[in-house]
Amino acid sequence: MSKDNPRIAVLSFAIECNRFAPVTTAADFETDVDIRGNQIVSESRSPASITLPDLPGFFGEMDRTGQWTPVPLRVSQAQPGGPVEESFFKAFLAEIETNLKAALPLDGVFVAAHGAALAEGTDDPDGDLFETIRRVVGPDLPVISTFDLHANVSRRMTDNLSVFVGYLENPHVDIHERGVEAAKHMRECLAGQRTAVTMVKLPLVPPQIALLTAQGPYADLIRYGQTNVGGDIMNVSVMAGFAYSDSPKNGLTAVVTARNGNRAAAAALSLDIAERAWAMRERFKRAMTSLGDAVQLAVSVGRDRRRKPIALADVADNPGGGGRGNTTYLLRALKAAGAQGVIFGVFNDAAVAAKAHALGEGATFTASFNSQEHQEFSLPFDCEVRVVKLSDGKYVGRRGVLRNVSADMGPSALLDLGGIQLVVISFRCQCMDPMQFEMFGLDIARARVVVVKSRGHFRGGFDEFFDNSRIYEVDCPGLTSPLLSNFRWSKLPRPVYPLDEETSWTPPAAV
Repeated sequence: MSKDNPRIAVLSFAIECNRFAPVTTAADFETDVDIRGNQIVSESRSPASITLPDLPGFFGEMDRTGQWTPVPLRVSQAQPGGPVEESFFKAFLAEIETNLKAALPLDGVFVAAHGAALAEGTDDPDGDLFETIRRVVGPDLPVISTFDLHANVSRRMTDNLSVFVGYLENPHVDIHERGVEAAKHMRECLAGQRTAVTMVKLPLVPPQIALLTAQGPYADLIRYGQTNVGGDIMNVSVMAGFAYSDSPKNGLTAVVTARNGNRAAAAALSLDIAERAWAMRERFKRAMTSLGDAVQLAVSVGRDRRRKPIALADVADNPGGGGRGNTTYLLRALKAAGAQGVIFGVFNDAAVAAKAHALGEGATFTASFNSQEHQEFSLPFDCEVRVVKLSDGKYVGRRGVLRNVSADMGPSALLDLGGIQLVVISFRCQCMDPMQFEMFGLDIARARVVVVKSRGHFRGGFDEFFDNSRIYEVDCPGLTSPLLSNFRWSKLPRPVYPLDEETSWTPPAAV
């Protein structure tokens, strides 16, 4: 081991898991990102990486600040979905343990995590991973990780980390910056800094649409946390969690990392933030627009050019939260109402995309949506369509969360449904970057109505077209419905607010 050229193990296990969605398989990781060895290094140093941006951020800052030797292990990232199949996760964990042991001696470990994973057989695969890492490398080696702010946090996660770095922005436009921050903390720890990590969890599980960070209660909490960063306070991460994990770990969690081993300062601040969050809990309630009202609004905007264009978010079918990206409630209603000037995307149906590619541009056919999908909310819908444009689905994002990220929607097609221009894809993902429309020649600025299958990340990509006053979150059925009473919870701690109005919380005497 050398302070002049430290050896840092690099790995990633990143997925947001929805207990109610179909199981996530090895094929789902392979479709997204599952790489090893030198490919991790090359992608992390690429200007358009296929990985989440925290890895390029970490590599860029480590490269900028001195010599180091990355020891790449494995990067496994998948689109949000159901619990990870047991065989995949067990094999992943065993591989990390084996390769970590083989890589010793090391000077540090960096993990690009998400924090809301589930796996068959375990409700805390993230805790399993960090516990395994710590067992191999010992108690003193810096182990630093980045997390999505939807992480469901356990003490097995925080107790085995030197620094906990959560995203600060939702939409997550700061993932690269959090990787940079993690690298700065790694350099500090390599120089001998001692840290302490504390957490306080609340029985507060807000609906996901109440967790934007531009304004609102969550924004206020995160800003307050950041005003306390400095001196002995190294990092403040307010993790709202991911409700649909239906996990014993659910609950908004204040996580604080302190320098100089100052556990008392970290504990006091994490408790302070938790108490502030509980005092403002009623502000986390948020209303949606009914399907009927949304369709009526879309029809009127399409007819009247004097009205400003609008965006409709199909928040209950968000692939970014485990939704299948193929519910037809909103699509059928807009078509039946004769809505005009609509751009709609991205709709996940590999069979329809394949037929469009087989017939070619200009062809017309009856598209049978959801003919291959048999899920509660994936209802069939037949419609006459014309193939406008075909694509292999590959693009580099230009704004927001996917800026400079190489993405792949699989064989894709732009279909004209008569008044509705629908982008159909083969690889399930949410709509959050303008390129997902623009690659088909669509001019978003000329659309009257833009419909996105997304909960909130589209705001970071489409903010040049729509401010918040012209975005409507539509109440439809789906795997990511913000109406938490729609779900049959099995492991969510109860009572929990706002699902259970009578929920009470007594601050712990000691953290």
